[in-house]
Amino acid sequence: MSARDRQPRTPMLLTTLAALVLTVLPLPAWLDDARPAFVVLAVLFWSITAPRAGGIALGFVAGLMIDVFEGTVLGQHALALSFVTYIAVREHQKIRSKPLFQQALIVFGALFVYEFIVFAIDGWSGHPAMTAGRWLHVATGALVWPLAAALLGRTYEPR
Repeated sequence: MSARDRQPRTPMLLTTLAALVLTVLPLPAWLDDARPAFVVLAVLFWSITAPRAGGIALGFVAGLMIDVFEGTVLGQHALALSFVTYIAVREHQKIRSKPLFQQALIVFGALFVYEFIVFAIDGWSGHPAMTAGRWLHVATGALVWPLAAALLGRTYEPR
């Protein structure tokens, strides 16, 4: 069996698609600000667990899907998610060896970088750049990381 056969491409694509659905699912305004960035969490998980399966291409395509579904500047989320995915792929062995609490802190940093890039592009493009709850989903994403990693880990068993 070749290394290509062992890559989790199907679970990776299905879970990323499910995360996209959770991202665009309508919620009340007070709860929408606290929604974790599910797509970013899924892409980070796959970048850490199986970096050769999707890698930066998965981050770019998932970011483009977010751009299309949310109607933001085309390429805004794609750039931010590609950058965060690059760091996760590059450092995947260091991140994978950490306990879940430390991984959650690393994910907090990655989500902060992601949100800062989106924030900067919003400011440069003339869109409203600051809202009260803009940074809240960074914290909720880090809090949800252990649960998300456990659920996504059930979809893939390395051989």
